[in-house]
Amino acid sequence: MALSPFHLAIPVNNLAACRDFYTNTLNFEEGRSSDHWVDYNFFGHQLVIHYKPKTEEDAHTNSVDGKDVPVPHFGVVLSWEAFHDFADVLKSKNIKFIIEPYIRFEGQVGEQATMFFKDPSGNALEFKAFKDMGQLFAK
Repeated sequence: MALSPFHLAIPVNNLAACRDFYTNTLNFEEGRSSDHWVDYNFFGHQLVIHYKPKTEEDAHTNSVDGKDVPVPHFGVVLSWEAFHDFADVLKSKNIKFIIEPYIRFEGQVGEQATMFFKDPSGNALEFKAFKDMGQLFAK
């Protein structure tokens, strides 16, 4: 089955700061927008940031490969080359990583590159790439 673009809507408590982050830091192409939301091209998928007043929620993590992975989080799987190119762009823009770009499960089935960081509203983002894309859904 061919993959189709997905739509993801996330809450942000500061639309202006997040708009600047997704447009100028992550270099995502902006689409339609209003006073309360902005559409982005998220590597061929539709990401929509929607204004929502700030609430206090407990941060949670799960340990994966000895790292504290934030829950919840969202992201996208990139090609190996695109991941490394994007990581270089983020490093050049001094992104504060939760988990620096690194290779997880190196030399094993499911070897992957991954990185985590947050947007200005505290949404955790993960970007990853599989050395062998055929392992994406392997058990």
